[in-house]
Amino acid sequence: MTVVPLSILDLAPISAGSDAATALRNTIDLAQHAESWGYKRYWIAEHHFVAVASSSPAVLIGQIAAATQHIRVGSAAVQVGQTTAIAVAESFGTLAAFYPDRIDMGLGRSGQRRTKAAASAKPRTPRPPPWRVIDGLIIPPPFDQTPLIMSERIRAQSSVLMQPCAEPADFADQVADIEAMLAGTFTAASHDLHAVPGEHSGLTPWIFGSSKGQSAQVAGARGLPFVASYHITPGTALEAIEVYRNAFQPSKRLAEPYVVVSADVVVGDDSATAWQLASSYGHWVYSIRTGHGAMPYPDPDECEPLTKEQQAAVADRTATQFVGDPDEVAERLDILQRVTRADELVITSVTYRHSDRVRSHELIAKRWGLTG
Repeated sequence: MTVVPLSILDLAPISAGSDAATALRNTIDLAQHAESWGYKRYWIAEHHFVAVASSSPAVLIGQIAAATQHIRVGSAAVQVGQTTAIAVAESFGTLAAFYPDRIDMGLGRSGQRRTKAAASAKPRTPRPPPWRVIDGLIIPPPFDQTPLIMSERIRAQSSVLMQPCAEPADFADQVADIEAMLAGTFTAASHDLHAVPGEHSGLTPWIFGSSKGQSAQVAGARGLPFVASYHITPGTALEAIEVYRNAFQPSKRLAEPYVVVSADVVVGDDSATAWQLASSYGHWVYSIRTGHGAMPYPDPDECEPLTKEQQAAVADRTATQFVGDPDEVAERLDILQRVTRADELVITSVTYRHSDRVRSHELIAKRWGLTG
């Protein structure tokens, strides 16, 4: 087994019957435990209008950093299509001023992708490729997002998250602007403009991507670290990594490609317990894929089994969730690392009870050989 660093990606999930305040307190608690167990990073996802409390990553990152001592804390990732380069540079520059050498600036292009895709999407009958298994790693067909992107809910969300009629800035241009602001070389209309805080803060942009599109190409061309989202898009993560490595150009930040790969895991003291804890995961994913947004995470003891149609709609995600006892999950993480040649793995885990989520991370940390 090749042991690489292990990190955590958190959504601050809200369980059924709970609320955002409780979810946020749970996130702080898990981050403190993660630090004591030896996790390298604690990253916060950005989501809006759903039953997760991670809608403002920079604010939450500050709270986590204040409640911990040395673990790196960052975004996974800021949706730059819904903000501006200067807002990102200054907000993360502020965090870096408070917590030097501890802040990771993760950038994603979700805002641009959904806006452009929604404008051009047309209903179609997908012809998915067959499922594959590469050295033990399951590679399902890519999930067809067209119906989701075209849903009235997603269109409504986009109209609120962005200025009406606004055209999102090109992702490559925004990353270039952010890097220039961090380096102190940014200009506009022949004027030198300085991001304060932000300039010379030592921040490194981390680029998040899920396919062989622009994100992977930008990360490679600019010599930046790349995070491939196997836990969200297992059907295209390997392609994204290949594009990134092929496009990579050495930079002042990296001499060689640096790849992080994500996985969705649930670990129990025994396999049966883990599968019971994970049994409502498909219901949660199905709520997302039907265009209603992530519902409060359901209690597995109260969920009716999914229908065959519902199971088919989420099969790529349930089949690629790593569920089991510590040995079983560690083996699948090792396979993921070996197939992707990842330099680091980041795991995300959602369960109905916070105590089960804490235990899941504790068990895999010990089995992976992390030391606090």
